[in-house]
Amino acid sequence: MIQVIDYKAGNLTSVLKALHYLGAETHVTQSSDDVRNATKIVLPGVGHFQATQLLHDLHLTEATREAIARGVPFLGICVGLQWLYEGSTESENTPGLGHFASKCERFPATDNNAELKSPHVGWNSIENIRENARLLRGVTPGSFVYYTHSWRAPLSPDTAASTSYGGAFTGAVERDNVMGVQFHPEKSGETGLRILKNFVEL
Repeated sequence: MIQVIDYKAGNLTSVLKALHYLGAETHVTQSSDDVRNATKIVLPGVGHFQATQLLHDLHLTEATREAIARGVPFLGICVGLQWLYEGSTESENTPGLGHFASKCERFPATDNNAELKSPHVGWNSIENIRENARLLRGVTPGSFVYYTHSWRAPLSPDTAASTSYGGAFTGAVERDNVMGVQFHPEKSGETGLRILKNFVEL
């Protein structure tokens, strides 16, 4: 059973549809007990980083930390990935989980002196896929996935795949049982389904 956290800002319907298509059992929850005792956790997200404050208010942050410490696989999607970091400049007073160091920042206004449109919306490729990334097993570098976001996580040793737009940023992150994707796998065709299937089968 995958506990899918609902903090009233996630793209729940599409994510649930994709997980059900893959045969996964899911339960939508705002309960810290459900999260604390989960066997797998998915945190979908769209919109403003400030919405993740609800995770702290509902004591889901500490419950997530406890589950992760037990080795429970966790997958954050879009803002769900950003929440894994210390925070985001989109909402300076809203803390993230802090599992990964550094903050998420907005795309620069220009790239090589040319105006850079933000948000970054549409299909883009994931590159430099880390060989030992379980989430991306069987995914070919250069595969296209669907993005829609204005803030991004920097590259780090935990980056499992990168994407280039206004410079390289973390498209997927993975350390042990904690994983995140900045793109929307539920909207990324066969590549996205493969990634979700990898998580379901962990």
